[in-house]
Amino acid sequence: MEGCSWDCHPEGRGLGTGQRAAPGMGQPSNAACIAAAPPPPVLTHHGESSQVLHPGNKVTLTCVAPLSGVDFQLRRGEKELLVPRSSTSPDRIFFHLNAVALGDGGHYTCRYRLHDNQNGWSGDSAPVELILSDETLPAPEFSPEPESGRALRLRCLAPLEGARFALVREDRGGRRVHRFQSPAGTEALFELHNISVADSANYSCVYVDLKPPFGGSAPSERLELHVDGPPPRPQLRATWSGAVLAGRDAVLRCEGPIPDVTFELLREGETKAVKTVRTPGAAANLELIFVGPQHAGNYRCRYRSWVPHTFESELSDPVELLVAES
Repeated sequence: MEGCSWDCHPEGRGLGTGQRAAPGMGQPSNAACIAAAPPPPVLTHHGESSQVLHPGNKVTLTCVAPLSGVDFQLRRGEKELLVPRSSTSPDRIFFHLNAVALGDGGHYTCRYRLHDNQNGWSGDSAPVELILSDETLPAPEFSPEPESGRALRLRCLAPLEGARFALVREDRGGRRVHRFQSPAGTEALFELHNISVADSANYSCVYVDLKPPFGGSAPSERLELHVDGPPPRPQLRATWSGAVLAGRDAVLRCEGPIPDVTFELLREGETKAVKTVRTPGAAANLELIFVGPQHAGNYRCRYRSWVPHTFESELSDPVELLVAES
């Protein structure tokens, strides 16, 4: 069985911690085995690889494992892909798709195993999807439909049923596929919720035929979305209850709705951050090390970004840190 390491004990009774099997005690014929797959790796693509691709483009997929000294494998669906690869670190590998062709679109995953474990593959990474278009099919119709509150629906209409649609975003950070959809009919509805200044960009859509010869459309007309005002306030919460013992670490978690930002922790009444964390996600742990009485007080957090847009959120509600003598 792939993807597992095995710990086997006689069915119904295991050996406690520190116990050893008695001399002469052989492997039981009926054993209950617990499978423990290694944690999955992370597969990413950046730059031109995250755009709508054209036949002949080069694509680089990066697979990063949580440990070093492993063998990597790239797959599309259940099929292993033997493609050129390179590496700059023992915990990662770069898979090079040197000339993609129509039909190469779809979901890619990677996995790894230790050099000395020929059957123990990790779980699959989260998939990365590639989409290719030769622009031989008519461009779709693209139109906005404002909804109540801070929501916007973008409608992409194609003259083809059962196609794969992609919403494309273009800003100062470049052009990249923002979302995918596979509706049963001829139109895809992409919904943007809680829109803020971070959503300001040019949007367009394309579609591709999932049946041979896998043709793709020209891009739709672009729609410009411009949103003013600060982004939503983050939420700050303590990861402890009561008071923190002096000498311990205090971790505060700041959570916002926008990924790929810089989070800052500020003490009440101060303008300079006491902790800063850059993260690709929409939340971060802000840690105060070895706290003492001088750390007691109220704290707030905010997040900011410089690319593709410059913005800064308002401060969160305060969280009080109490420090107790150990």
